[in-house]
Amino acid sequence: MFRRLLLVLVSLCVLALPERAAAETLQDILQTHQAEVAKPGRRSVGVVLDDLVASGLPQALPFLEAWRDREIVQRDIDGLFFRAVDEGLLDLDTGAVLPVTDTSQVRPNGGVRRAIGDALVQFQLSDPNISKRLAAVEAIERSMDASQLAPLRASIDGETDPGLKVVKTRLAGMLAARFADDPAVRIDAIKALSGDLSVDVRATLNQILATTFVLERSADSDANIKDRYFGGTEAYPLAQAKPLLTEAGLFTPPTTASDLRNALTSRIEDGAVAGIPVAKLDTQETRRVAYDRLAAAGTVPPFSEPIETWDWDPSHISVGDYVVLEVYTEADPAITKAARTTLTAIEQKVAMSQAVDLGLDALSLASIYFLAAIGLAITFGVMGVINMAHGEFIMMGAYTGYVVQLFVPDYTLSILVALPLAFAITFGAGVAMERLVIRWLYHRPLETLLATFGISIALQQLAKNIFGTQARPLTSPAWLDGALVFNDVIAISYIRIAIFVLALLFLAVILFVLKRTRLGLEVRAVTQNPGMAASMGINPDRINMLTFGLGSGIAGIAGVAIGLYAKVTSEMGADYIVQSFMTVVVGGVGNVWGTLAGASLIGFLQKGIEWFNPSNTLAAQTYMILFIILFIQFRPKGIVALKGRAAAD
Repeated sequence: MFRRLLLVLVSLCVLALPERAAAETLQDILQTHQAEVAKPGRRSVGVVLDDLVASGLPQALPFLEAWRDREIVQRDIDGLFFRAVDEGLLDLDTGAVLPVTDTSQVRPNGGVRRAIGDALVQFQLSDPNISKRLAAVEAIERSMDASQLAPLRASIDGETDPGLKVVKTRLAGMLAARFADDPAVRIDAIKALSGDLSVDVRATLNQILATTFVLERSADSDANIKDRYFGGTEAYPLAQAKPLLTEAGLFTPPTTASDLRNALTSRIEDGAVAGIPVAKLDTQETRRVAYDRLAAAGTVPPFSEPIETWDWDPSHISVGDYVVLEVYTEADPAITKAARTTLTAIEQKVAMSQAVDLGLDALSLASIYFLAAIGLAITFGVMGVINMAHGEFIMMGAYTGYVVQLFVPDYTLSILVALPLAFAITFGAGVAMERLVIRWLYHRPLETLLATFGISIALQQLAKNIFGTQARPLTSPAWLDGALVFNDVIAISYIRIAIFVLALLFLAVILFVLKRTRLGLEVRAVTQNPGMAASMGINPDRINMLTFGLGSGIAGIAGVAIGLYAKVTSEMGADYIVQSFMTVVVGGVGNVWGTLAGASLIGFLQKGIEWFNPSNTLAAQTYMILFIILFIQFRPKGIVALKGRAAAD
């Protein structure tokens, strides 16, 4: 009879369990852990958080947010928990607002709040609001904890945003590489990271390959050893070995002056130390005598002479058979081997990608220098005029683009309008300058240099008077925003790509003009032999005027392109005049292909020097100028020298 009654009671209890679980409320869970919720600690709060996460209750998420933000209070009369709101006390399960009574505020400390934040992440990973899911993923990226792997994996299949799903999958792979329970799963996850060149993946692998130093009596050990260091070798890790040897009693640290002074000061009795009056402890010798007496009495360690180098003096070190082992914190050798192989492969790909990225930067810089110098190559090459105001024509073109954008708000249309307008304005300015100044100074290079330098200063001051000294924006169209990204290392902005394309277009147009038009034929004739060209009916004076105007107009178009990339100020031309002259001289005066070659050489050279000395661009430019000077000594006519009579002038 008793046995039958017991079976009935057990059956009733079992049948009641699901109903109880279904009827369980958030308040029930909180009352179960009342003490931990009211006065949470970093070590005890984990049990509460685990139960809240496991409950799956929708009201657990707002409670955790309120708990983290210190908005939870406990009612004094019954110990129930509520959320404090302006209207009163908010019931955590029903949302009803109750009248305010005597309560005590729950104040979780910083460590508890961080733990609550980690628990919130598990709820937010599947939140309908994508911004909260993104915030949860970012929180996981910051903390990278083993407990986050399971909820992150569980949220991937239900993720509706394709981009965020990729991020979650990648982050789950990184967490699995570090924290998965199955070593085979970890190894597979590590190998899967080999194609990812991001910094955080490399950081994850480096954490797997983290090491520590231990002191062992034998080089043999069951630990996952990275390297072994024996005493007396140059590779011995001195900084890591000294604390280990000291702790093992194998190394006596030298007694410093501070150690000696503190030992004597703390043992003054009746105005003396070890029988020596304090007044006589005014020299290093007497202090040493007093210290040795204390050491003989056993009150202080024996005095150890300072050593300048790690010389394995037996008086300081007694190594015996000890060896310092550098061991991985990860115990499984297969995992560290996979991580080491993957990291090596990634670092090789990163090095190759950095070389490609550096090459793209150099190509972009070369295209900018080519745009800035091509106009000068025409005027300097054909006319032999040292135009120090060439940079100001670039500046005029950039300001033309800025003014056009003030009246044409569509940035794409404004650029299309600004390019021909900048050419027209700077072409006219170049023709006026040639007619008024340059034509009177032919074959007088010093006077030409001084005159154009004065014009340069005047144009800069005029720009300051009109536009002020602050940089003006020349905004690129929206389709030029952003960058073309190949991987986490290689990327190039669309503006730089546009400048490169524009440089190629310039090259094609100029070659067409010089090779396929009558103007180009006359320009080449005047360049090679002005006298013979004049005898053939060509007007050198007219050609010089048009050539100077053409070079100035090209500089104006280059100014619009450069203004999209660089700052637009009255001094912007000065930033390119030196490089423009170097480009023309190095490439070969009067030759378009030479200008292209010179721009490429200077662009790649400057980026290469900056790679060796990235923190000092001024030094890079200085080294580049020195290299150019040496280059001209060996090839004074440039990379692509002129042929014919002009080459001998």
